[in-house]
Amino acid sequence: MTSSTPEWFHRKGDLASGPWETVIDDSLESWEHTGLRVADLDGETAELPAGDIERIIVPLAGSFSVTYTEPDAAAVTQELAGRATVFSGPTDVLFLGAGTAATLTGNGRVAVTEAPTEQRAAARYVPASDTEIELRGNGVTSREVHSFGMPAALPEAAKLLVCEVITPAGNWSSYPPHKHDTDRPGEEAILEEIYYFEAARDTETPRDADAIGLFHTYPGAEGDDPIDEVVRSGDVATVARGYHGPAAAAPGYHLYYLNVMAGPGTARTWIVANDPAHEWVRSDLESQPLDSRLPLGKN
Repeated sequence: MTSSTPEWFHRKGDLASGPWETVIDDSLESWEHTGLRVADLDGETAELPAGDIERIIVPLAGSFSVTYTEPDAAAVTQELAGRATVFSGPTDVLFLGAGTAATLTGNGRVAVTEAPTEQRAAARYVPASDTEIELRGNGVTSREVHSFGMPAALPEAAKLLVCEVITPAGNWSSYPPHKHDTDRPGEEAILEEIYYFEAARDTETPRDADAIGLFHTYPGAEGDDPIDEVVRSGDVATVARGYHGPAAAAPGYHLYYLNVMAGPGTARTWIVANDPAHEWVRSDLESQPLDSRLPLGKN
């Protein structure tokens, strides 16, 4: 839908609450399975109350300290070294199972991804060195993926599917367009998805308010209108249905997005259906080389 419809697209600050610049949870109409909190901290404290919710704390820029208390356990403090910017390579992250309360302090920008669940699991610290840098695609669809919150990397989670995608300036990602709004075992699984965006001129530039990208969704069925939006750092798209893609990095500006996914099914799996009208693009690009700028963190 257009940016005037809050169900789909939210500009930076539109969903502010307390210390959080953005809060996405089940208070949004028709939103049930995923959540996101984003904050800029300058020595301040942000509280994460215990409840039937699992979380992954993701430093976007800067370093943080997390003191957390699991059910029937003493408080533990975990330092997150973080990184300079989202374009600097993977970060260390902290998974907190449901029923865990936490206090977050530090200096920089941080995201907390969330999914409701009653299933308990122990906390797990994932150092940056444990996150594989995956280079996907060919030619102008080349991109970099950090899959620290996907099932192979984080089997402890009950619901959350989380990854980062870095798209070099001028390239496209989330392409061919795909959807995951129908339960078709082995072919497609229902998942809500959050896209949190950042953009910058180069890998050393902190968030640049003038840096832009593009994001597109369109209906997989009658009754939905598309998003066609210029995106800037701090903007968020909430995608519950329909095809989505491309997420395009404008020439001159690298594009980052944090993906948060979860759904109603018991299986924690990412199975998508590509738009058959654009499926041919994959084979057409197979002969093109990977973008030599990747991974961006090396430059």
